[in-house]
Amino acid sequence: MPEEGIQLRDKAEFMTQEELLLITRQFVKMGIKKIRLTGGEPLIKKNFSAIIKELSQLPVELTLTTNAVILDRFIADLKKANVQKLNISLDSLNEARFNAISRRNNFKKILDNIYLAVNNGFDVKLNVVLMKGVNDDEIIDFIQLSHHNKINIRFIEFMPFNGNEWDWSNTVSFQSIMDAVEQYFGKEMILTETASPNSTSKNFRIKDYKGDFGIISTITNPFCDSCNRIRLTADGRIKNCLFSSNETDILSALRNGDEITSLIRQSILKKHAKRAGIDSFESEAGKEIFSQNRSMTTIGG
Repeated sequence: MPEEGIQLRDKAEFMTQEELLLITRQFVKMGIKKIRLTGGEPLIKKNFSAIIKELSQLPVELTLTTNAVILDRFIADLKKANVQKLNISLDSLNEARFNAISRRNNFKKILDNIYLAVNNGFDVKLNVVLMKGVNDDEIIDFIQLSHHNKINIRFIEFMPFNGNEWDWSNTVSFQSIMDAVEQYFGKEMILTETASPNSTSKNFRIKDYKGDFGIISTITNPFCDSCNRIRLTADGRIKNCLFSSNETDILSALRNGDEITSLIRQSILKKHAKRAGIDSFESEAGKEIFSQNRSMTTIGG
């Protein structure tokens, strides 16, 4: 979150539990097979337990992205809802550095909850946004976590969003990550994992390690041609690409009593072939598109 915080909005602008479930059921009728609750932080929503219980009745795979600060309070609820996979955001294994990045002092609690989730049988992925000169010296340290633990490390290229001061100089590329891994472990120790057809990451495993690591290289190696993801924001809008500033307002249509299926279909069909139509982030057109996009901290979904 920005140091100065963000402007709070009236809760009436966001989906209620009932509206979220109505819209979700419509998506499922149209063929959605997997639902991920993400953030902000989904576990701080007051009625999270009720929402996850209702969603678990749908014929979908349920997953969750969390900062894990209060994950221990919801282990039982997640198990009852048959949630088996958790994505946990963790950008540093250095406590002082992590606290500086997050502006919180929750490092030890998060680490305890990561191991709690692993020990409770959850398939845990750690989302690590790499930034040059900030945490790119921790690539090997993160991979070492997967030595004796079935933890999946996912290195994510720093992505441009409104207000996050992105430029190429702070991006750690796919090749830079692989160079560091090869230099430390040796090429013969790096095994390539078979990825699902719509995987956002290229996945690898160090020989004899229990876990694995992957690289989500949205900037240097976009995976748009196989992307099958769609985001419903907390305020009931469809973003057919995280880079897109164009959104389709589903919530207003629902509240007006309008049919929303056609809106969903139209939004999906308008999805660009590559990064919301951005060919270059250095071009004026590219800068214009992502400067008009929301900041990541205000998207939700």
